[in-house]
Amino acid sequence: MNIDDLDLWRREFPILEHTVYMISNSLGAMPAAAADSLADYARTWATRGVRAWEERWWEMSREIGDKLGAVIGAPAGSVSVHANVTTATAVALSCLQPRPDRNRIVCLASDFPSTIYLFHAMESLGWVLTIVPAEADFSVRVDRVLDAIDERTALVALSHVLFKTSYIMDPAPVVAAAHEVGALVLLDGYQSAGIIPVDIEALGVDFFTGGCLKWLCGGPGAAFLATRPDLLRTLRPHLTGWLAHRAPFAFDIGALDPRDDAMRMMGGTPSIPAYYAALPGLDIIKAVGVDRIRAKSKRMTARVLELADKYGFPSVASRDPERLAGTVAVNPPDALHVSRALKARDFLVDYRPGVGIRISPHFYNTMDEIDRLMADLAHIVEHKAYDRDAPSPSVVT
Repeated sequence: MNIDDLDLWRREFPILEHTVYMISNSLGAMPAAAADSLADYARTWATRGVRAWEERWWEMSREIGDKLGAVIGAPAGSVSVHANVTTATAVALSCLQPRPDRNRIVCLASDFPSTIYLFHAMESLGWVLTIVPAEADFSVRVDRVLDAIDERTALVALSHVLFKTSYIMDPAPVVAAAHEVGALVLLDGYQSAGIIPVDIEALGVDFFTGGCLKWLCGGPGAAFLATRPDLLRTLRPHLTGWLAHRAPFAFDIGALDPRDDAMRMMGGTPSIPAYYAALPGLDIIKAVGVDRIRAKSKRMTARVLELADKYGFPSVASRDPERLAGTVAVNPPDALHVSRALKARDFLVDYRPGVGIRISPHFYNTMDEIDRLMADLAHIVEHKAYDRDAPSPSVVT
């Protein structure tokens, strides 16, 4: 199968029949098989009842974790599954305790705010937060990250791909600097897993978070935490629960005896329906291959940038294809209102303050769709085909 043959996968995604779906950096298109998988969950519950726990459900997080590991290059038994990345990050952080001489968390101003909210909340427990500032284009200079790391640093948490600009950070010098002073590194791969090749072992990070919601086409509720295997054997998260227990059905209320695999990083009873929803997308991404996805993505983002230049729309997206992941943000006048007008025409995009309209083609999109979207965008801007005074239909943009 060559790159253009990836268009054959379009038949697996029902929404593509009537919608130009360019928002996979926010929510991946649902595979048709996800409905069958969720129906399988319902049948299992209806026919097997509580027996489903012993037959599959109890170890299903390990099953999903290993499928994720096959996509991101993480060893079997090293990936735990959580409700969202904020929770996964909290579990990782709970493995550490702030001390007067090592109590600093370093993160980026361009990281997704949810984890920064978490770190701010943790300051009441003795953590000190250092936020590395962003440049005018929302990128973050690696040298500034390195300058923020010192012997007091316990954790460096940074995005692999910045969510507003799709800029690919180089984690290698950050990992080296952090490890040199005894700090751990948590890399947020929500905007990298499934759209650019990821090799956890090669990256050398201690923790890697992400989720099935976006480029992995798995829906909400199935995020993950990959933990470096040698660390996994010794870490004791304070945010824990009975899934992490070696003998959960002993119901012993003494100290938890943790499992040896990634499930030691788990908490309470998981959302099994989210696991079923995630399975088809993971299987499709693995079958297609992230290398081929990346090759097509480069062609598509280059086309978006070419047309943005043609129509005169500014963009903060990197012009270096090796530094740009799957999204191109273009910033026409009244970008928020233009994005709403596009969505009303079944061109699904979103808007982010400061960068404008995020356009995120995936392997199932076509060049023709990009051309049509950009032509409609230009038409809306030229004719001001939107109502600036219309009330916002939702807090979601």
